[in-house]
Amino acid sequence: MVCIMSGASSRLAFLLCGCYMVALGVHATELCVAEDHEPDCYMAAVYEHQSILSLNPLALTSRTQALELMNQNLDIYEQQVMTAAQKGVQIIVFPEDGIHGFNFTRTSIYPFLDFMPSPQLVRWNPCLEPHRFNDTEVLQRLSCMAIKGDMFLVANLGTKQPCHSGDRGCPRDGRYQFNTNVVFSNNGTLVDSYRKYNLYFEAAFDTPLQVDHTVFETPFAGKFGVFTCFDILFFDPAIRLLRDSEVKHIVFPAAWMNQLPLLAAIQIQSAFAIAFGVNLLAANIHHPSLGMTGSGIYTPLKSVWHHDMENLTGHLIIAKVARNPQGLVGTENATDKMDPSHGKFLKILAGDPYCEKDSQEVHCDEATKWNMNAAPTFYSEMMYDNFTLVPVWEKEGYLRVCANGLCCSLLYQRPTLSKELYALGVFDGLHTVHGTYYVQVCALVKCGGLGFDTCGQEVTEATGVFEFHLWGNFSTSYIFPMLLTSGMILETPDQLGWENDHYFLRKSRLSSGLVTAALYGRLYERD
Repeated sequence: MVCIMSGASSRLAFLLCGCYMVALGVHATELCVAEDHEPDCYMAAVYEHQSILSLNPLALTSRTQALELMNQNLDIYEQQVMTAAQKGVQIIVFPEDGIHGFNFTRTSIYPFLDFMPSPQLVRWNPCLEPHRFNDTEVLQRLSCMAIKGDMFLVANLGTKQPCHSGDRGCPRDGRYQFNTNVVFSNNGTLVDSYRKYNLYFEAAFDTPLQVDHTVFETPFAGKFGVFTCFDILFFDPAIRLLRDSEVKHIVFPAAWMNQLPLLAAIQIQSAFAIAFGVNLLAANIHHPSLGMTGSGIYTPLKSVWHHDMENLTGHLIIAKVARNPQGLVGTENATDKMDPSHGKFLKILAGDPYCEKDSQEVHCDEATKWNMNAAPTFYSEMMYDNFTLVPVWEKEGYLRVCANGLCCSLLYQRPTLSKELYALGVFDGLHTVHGTYYVQVCALVKCGGLGFDTCGQEVTEATGVFEFHLWGNFSTSYIFPMLLTSGMILETPDQLGWENDHYFLRKSRLSSGLVTAALYGRLYERD
């Protein structure tokens, strides 16, 4: 399934976006309206790879056997590069673990590792200088692909670097092993590398002693930042890279296992692009049996993505992307304030915390009354966290639920009531399963059934359509807006931003039933 997400408003979408589909078996999407001869756009590609895996990653093998396996994956990479070249692609991104696979031990992965000289210290073209360093066969093939395709190429591989016992942190076996992204220019030169800093249960690899803040320059789009998979949830390197205002594009290899309702791959990828006003080129691995799918080329206003849990094939995405992405945040918050629903939202905020609530009505600063029944508070596990929730039972209303210092509010209406249970949930605390990090979350979710205990379960289909404002008194500015509808379809908020010290998301005219609407806040300093 390849989907295209349009921008926040039809006016902005017409001015900034526009799209079409190109046949010939490869989907190409236009995310930039400049003419072909204008330098305002570039052609990008990401490849979601169904990798050929080792039958027994724990077994010891030889370098020759390891190369036989990796060359099978590299053969597929080369096919994709040549296909992309026919479309004029200038940069292509491949996924994490796509060449060697995963689930290795530190010892069993060793034959799969290339020696990695530092691009900052050594200028090297592996394709043209293949004998300069030993154990660099994978780097050589990638370099030659970049030359053949005449494009920048970003790929992920395992690398090794010898160290001495006197080095701080040198492992006992005398070498570092890193999960590494490499960047080649279109002439095959190794431009830069990035060693993954936030490892996700990767016993085969070492954490670098210092985080890499990798930025590389291109002639067609300026500066690109680089990080990998789990890094997207942490301050270093992802957020620190964006302190350089000239970094407007991110390349993002991943081997991401989807977890609904809040952290499917396409959710966090899209949310990152919207939150920070950047283009994100995200390539995920494709193994549906492991819940691994979800790649795309995302801009703040328009995106094209691929999510497929049924077919066992890779998928190439190509899109024309703007050099200077137009951000959603702050672009429309001054508009539509005369809209009735937005007027209600502003009146509620103006009265907060002086709103009075009885069993039937909410009165805010002499505003119009909104009927609502008293909704019981309940608790349910979502994303392994204990959320506090209230059911969304009515056709329209205003709800509020709090936990610790975070209060989440929902002003909503829907044309018809569906036979589904929705709930508004809040969590403000330290997430401790599959990683430790502090989150503040306001989420409107469809529950897995009609019981309260089903709220937080993984759901992909829904029929309930809402028009709503969702907001909270977040104590962080790092907030990822998420909108997911039935069939794993992403949508873009109509409005985002701050109002009276509350961060809000507004959406109307959903294309299909709502699965999740969330504001996912990160408090990095409390991790």
